[in-house]
Amino acid sequence: MSASERLAELGLDLPEVAKPLAAYVPAKRVGDLVYTAGQLPLFEGRLLGEGKVGAEVTPTEAAALARQCVLNALAAVDSITSVDQITQVVKVVGFVASAPGFTGQPGVVNGASELLVDIFGDAGVHARSAVGVSELPLNAPVEVEIIVEVGPAL
Repeated sequence: MSASERLAELGLDLPEVAKPLAAYVPAKRVGDLVYTAGQLPLFEGRLLGEGKVGAEVTPTEAAALARQCVLNALAAVDSITSVDQITQVVKVVGFVASAPGFTGQPGVVNGASELLVDIFGDAGVHARSAVGVSELPLNAPVEVEIIVEVGPAL
């Protein structure tokens, strides 16, 4: 089953690619790899949550926001090559704006990781970093970037 078919089966649509907030592109292909810029939990140009995880945002809410970040990252990939060309997810990096003492970053980033496995199966299993940070752009609670391997361009 293709990634597009699996997304439809899950009842998910890829959003429009989020416009860059500064001087960068949403995704860049180098050989067989596509690197995405960090993706915030934006939908239709609106940030879906704000604040620190462990204070204003619960870990469960942040995990759901990480899922939106992944959808935005896949949309960025799809803007330069079809998501159906993804052969495997290589790496995920998740940044979690964390309240003092919050150490549940891996659980938050699981929202992103689990969605990738739901979409790509075994090819969605990846290396990962889950990093706690003091601030993220626009006061976002989470930011996710991915690296995927893709097949030849269609």
